[in-house]
Amino acid sequence: MADPAVTEAGERSQGNVRAVGAILAGLLSVATMPVAILATRYSETYELLQAGFAIPVGLVLATLALVLARAALRHDDLRLERAGGRGAARSGRALGVLGAALASTALVAVTVYGILTYLEGR
Repeated sequence: MADPAVTEAGERSQGNVRAVGAILAGLLSVATMPVAILATRYSETYELLQAGFAIPVGLVLATLALVLARAALRHDDLRLERAGGRGAARSGRALGVLGAALASTALVAVTVYGILTYLEGR
């Protein structure tokens, strides 16, 4: 059976780099909040609330993972599913959704803390 990464002219295709980018961005988005919280635990200069500054970073990385996953799937569709990387693109999309969920949960937690702190001071 012929190698699917080899074209008719005998040249090797580059594969679907967007799918790999989606996985990397998704992994980084998932790791952003836990790493920020862990960093505050072992740091003497940062408080737990300051880990909230990592929320936009996690959301941007999650969005990047979703965009790259969509581009990877579209790239594979345009090449009649010969570019490969569909499973990687789907995994990157799932990681992006998980990263967005973690960042959104942290955003809700920081917002509730801010509201409770405001109401306590009144």
